[in-house]
Amino acid sequence: MQTSIRHIVFDIGQVLLRYDPDAGLRDVIPDAAERTWFLETVCTGGWNLEQDRGRSWAEAEALLIVDWPDQAARIRAFRPNWHRMITGDIPQTVALFEGLIDAGRDVTMLTNFAADTFVEARARFGFLNRTRGVTVSGEVGLIKPDPAIYGLHQQSFDLEPGATLFIDDNEANVAAAQAFGWQAVQYTGHDRLVADLAPRGVIPA
Repeated sequence: MQTSIRHIVFDIGQVLLRYDPDAGLRDVIPDAAERTWFLETVCTGGWNLEQDRGRSWAEAEALLIVDWPDQAARIRAFRPNWHRMITGDIPQTVALFEGLIDAGRDVTMLTNFAADTFVEARARFGFLNRTRGVTVSGEVGLIKPDPAIYGLHQQSFDLEPGATLFIDDNEANVAAAQAFGWQAVQYTGHDRLVADLAPRGVIPA
């Protein structure tokens, strides 16, 4: 039998906010095939993840420009166009998230996010300021699915692991949370999330 949930931890990207780097670079690289090549070969997800770990944008750009000098202007355009990559929130999840907070549930956030872009996101989306707190990877120098970031979040917010439910879109991050002793579900859409939360008593069945 599962322990009753007393702590709910939300991921942010692709759970509460939509992130689409392709959308952010449409003006910079109008050709769709060329834009896809650039994001798969130059400014890749792995490259961007290191900014989530805390690497500065200046260092990140410089490293890429050494290998891709002909792409320098596009590489330097990535960060200034970041705000366009956040194409909006995910309304149904945000409504559920705020409903839990309004109901007095203990809600925190654990996110892979660059420190500077998270400041921008918080200014733009007020609901990100409503939880008891947040662990931002770029601020602490750790990224999911490293077990250390789950441990840090748990310690920072005094969570009981078996009574903690984590919601993340990334399968590896969910598996890591489960291995750490948390309950965890993968976000693939609102209906699936409701189906996962209701039996755990997080929302009405």
